[in-house]
Amino acid sequence: MNIPKELKYSNDHEWVKFEGDTAIIGISDFAQDSLGDIVFINLPAEGDQVTAGEVFGDIESVKTVSDMSSPVSGTITAVNEELTDAPEKLNADPYGAWIIKVENVTEQSDLMDADAYEAFCKEA
Repeated sequence: MNIPKELKYSNDHEWVKFEGDTAIIGISDFAQDSLGDIVFINLPAEGDQVTAGEVFGDIESVKTVSDMSSPVSGTITAVNEELTDAPEKLNADPYGAWIIKVENVTEQSDLMDADAYEAFCKEA
């Protein structure tokens, strides 16, 4: 399982990369592996508000449909529209295929560092 050290992780298996005032969010390698082949993603819109711990979209795989919960509160400033036509990019490169970018972050969930997240995944 790939868990990059420079990222933060939520207990819902989203990763967060902070670049200045922007939080880039995607799903972890653990999440994509658990889901199996991803066939559809329901994305929010730019300008939407997200709240830490609340659902902002969902992912459908051949196994199940899973909600995506935002690890931060703020305003969505970018959505990875490539995933609409190629959701399988989340399987191929979960840390390269970001889902949303959020600015004006006012709150964040209890995020884990890579070591804590690895221990969390082993308990799952």
